[in-house]
Amino acid sequence: QLQLVESGGGLVQPVGSLRLTCAASGRILGYNSIGWLRQAPGKVREGVSCINRSGIIPNYADSVKDRFTISRDNAKNTVYLQMTSLKPEDTAIYYCAATLLPLCTLRAANFGSWGQGTQVTVSS
Repeated sequence: QLQLVESGGGLVQPVGSLRLTCAASGRILGYNSIGWLRQAPGKVREGVSCINRSGIIPNYADSVKDRFTISRDNAKNTVYLQMTSLKPEDTAIYYCAATLLPLCTLRAANFGSWGQGTQVTVSS
């Protein structure tokens, strides 16, 4: 079984930055793409970004393009999400998730393993 643990969330002011970390352990072999998804109160869970095993083909939701950057360190089994120019509408619980699919996907239904989430609050 694959375990995913997120960290790095917190309270930040608008236009501030945060870096989220997703640490993977357990049965990692076979899992290819890792994604970050978020869910705000009263809203459906949405894909934010994803990255495949090679790290060459990241994908981003339009709402975060040019502000968020995803990266991974396979040697450490860790995926990062660097978030800059944060806006109040970025406030949500952010989840790290893994899929067996070889390509990036932002569809929540494609992810089979999930972390517990980390809260990000953007407010002055």
